[in-house]
Amino acid sequence: MVNLSDILNASILIVDDQEANVQLLGEMLREGGYVCISATTDPSAVCELHRKNRYDLILLDLKMPGMDGFQVMEALKETEADGYLPVLVITSLHDHKLHALAAGAKDFVAKPFDLVEVKTRIHNMLEVRLLYKRLEQHSREQETLALHDALTGLPNRRLLMDRLSLSIAHAHRNGLPMAVMDLDDFKLINDTLGHDAGDTLLSMVAARLVAAVRQEDTVARLSGDEYVIALWEYSHDDDLAKLAAKVLQAVSQPYDFQGRSVGITASVGVGIYPMHGEDVETLMKSADMALYEAKRTGKNACCIAARAHPVAVGALT
Repeated sequence: MVNLSDILNASILIVDDQEANVQLLGEMLREGGYVCISATTDPSAVCELHRKNRYDLILLDLKMPGMDGFQVMEALKETEADGYLPVLVITSLHDHKLHALAAGAKDFVAKPFDLVEVKTRIHNMLEVRLLYKRLEQHSREQETLALHDALTGLPNRRLLMDRLSLSIAHAHRNGLPMAVMDLDDFKLINDTLGHDAGDTLLSMVAARLVAAVRQEDTVARLSGDEYVIALWEYSHDDDLAKLAAKVLQAVSQPYDFQGRSVGITASVGVGIYPMHGEDVETLMKSADMALYEAKRTGKNACCIAARAHPVAVGALT
């Protein structure tokens, strides 16, 4: 539920070309305990003010010279992606009330003002508006949780698959290769430090991986100690080799952790589009098979799919 403090701290904009009406409504709101009150007598300024301040409620007079309230609401729709206009219209014309609601207003008050009615409608509308905003925030949070790993904040498998599909489509359209790097072999973290400390260190590894790749690439955590890097595109094989070496070097640098220096290693398998697969599933399988081959060679090894022998990290530099 929305408490009274939230309602009284909501941001409100008064829009009326008559200064006397602005003062009357402002005084009424302040007497009612509202603290975040703004006002303008210029209807053309409303959209810009709302973009900057994202008001919880706009008290909007319908009859104004130059730009009436209906025109203001049409302009406001361009700033509200979900189409929700936090507008309570003010009018002295009865036939304008239904028209205003059809245009997107959420409620109305009539002139001359009945102050008790105005206060009640403002309170009720703000309560609904704040509940709506909480629902939006909750939906965004749920969407983020559905697409990201809870431990590291990296994209999860679902989001990675979407990014890989886009990357493959981009590579196909531009005639350039792209690649997938499959990384794991961090199990010693949990074995030697315990799961809580291991989780912390896995988050540190994630941060290093993100820093090692380009902004357009995607680093994802699939599960446990497995990470995948989707490379948007690259021009030369040397670029891919250098990036693989950079990733392994970043991961293998010592970590200052719990008062001591901790060292880890990783194995990397690489699948290249279109050489090792032209769809997400095939490309991921190629990278996974290459990862298996890299593990067989020992620590800090990288293997590119379909090569006869794994490539040691030193050979990639």
